[in-house]
Amino acid sequence: MGNCWPKPVEDLPSTNKLASPVHVIKNRSQNNNKTINTSPSTSPPDCGGAVGGGVQTVPPSGEIIVPNLKLFTLAELKSATRNFRPDTVLGEGGFGRVFKGWVDPKTYAPSKVGVGIPVAVKKSNPDSEQGLKEWQAEVKFLGKFSHPNLVKLLGYCWEEKQFLLVYEYMQKGSLESHLFRKGGGEPLSWDTRIKIAIGAAKGLAFLHTTEKQVIYRDFKASNILLDGEFNAKLSDFGLAKLGPVDGNSHVTTKVVGTYGYAAPEYMATGHLYVKSDVYGFGVLLLEIITGLRVLDMNRPGGQTNLVDWARPSLPNKKKLRQLMDPRLENQYPSKGAFRTAELIIKCVEPHLKLRPDMKQVLENLEQISTIRMTPKDLKAQARQEQRHRDGRRHHHHQSPLRTYHGRVGPSGSSSRDLPFNNLQKNRSY
Repeated sequence: MGNCWPKPVEDLPSTNKLASPVHVIKNRSQNNNKTINTSPSTSPPDCGGAVGGGVQTVPPSGEIIVPNLKLFTLAELKSATRNFRPDTVLGEGGFGRVFKGWVDPKTYAPSKVGVGIPVAVKKSNPDSEQGLKEWQAEVKFLGKFSHPNLVKLLGYCWEEKQFLLVYEYMQKGSLESHLFRKGGGEPLSWDTRIKIAIGAAKGLAFLHTTEKQVIYRDFKASNILLDGEFNAKLSDFGLAKLGPVDGNSHVTTKVVGTYGYAAPEYMATGHLYVKSDVYGFGVLLLEIITGLRVLDMNRPGGQTNLVDWARPSLPNKKKLRQLMDPRLENQYPSKGAFRTAELIIKCVEPHLKLRPDMKQVLENLEQISTIRMTPKDLKAQARQEQRHRDGRRHHHHQSPLRTYHGRVGPSGSSSRDLPFNNLQKNRSY
């Protein structure tokens, strides 16, 4: 993604009158509003991930729009976040820090804490070239797309060599915090986990089925944000890229993303396919059912890479039971878990042509969501509860150092020593 928006804000009107909220759809910007117009006549040069002009045909579940995004001043965002106080930090990643702020629900003017609506303000590191490129990509993609499973971009700021983005606030935070972090709250139930997977699949399927396909390229737990009802939305489009055109099967690009989620063909060649995202989805789905990170250098040898370690056990119902997150306490349908394991195997298939597309993945997950616990499952749950009462099991999901829920991994499943290149170990929020 090139540095191809040298002056994205200087060309905008100098007045600072209210811009319409992002959810109000208009074809052209109002004269008195500061907006980003991504139509063909005014869009900046392509950055390798920019969205082309014009409204495109998309599935009925989402729209591609040319919205009005509010141009915030730096002073407004300082006021909304209490001058970016440390106690308002929601997360931190490669772009910079994310702060919680408060604004008026109609005008988006800054307000006092607890008054109006909360927003998430992503503030870049002013010395980060990566931050500038990701700022550009986020505005281009989220300023163009609207879908229930994509986080809403409300506005932006470019001032004093700082670039910021303002999003809707997601009450439950990231999926990562619920799966992996201590103090992340109550363990997610099976139904909630599948609900989250379905929401994320809907967002990814939408991106893949637009007229100009979008490859998300950084699908992982920290980029799945959850609202108050655990509805999932994709966030962080800084690495998103338009899919292949003119009959090509892939695009060639520098290898970036998050180590462990990147598809093997992309790692090996730099060739990025739409189904490279499907691999990342399969990795996330494996994390969802096991409650374990895809990579953990503190785990015993042969277990560092969760995909490599777990793959041989997924087709075996008995071994699968040992892989399942113990925080579920056997409160899940064994048939649903096995169907999910089968789907994971298909998604992380090394040969990309054998992977399903996201529409097929979504259909499978929706079928899995209808599977209920059987009497046999209920008996297994009762036995688990009895062992719990008898004190013969641990109360908490312990560190993976316990050797994966109490058993040693299969032989020959050591993790691959993949090159890091430009991949990130982790990018949060």
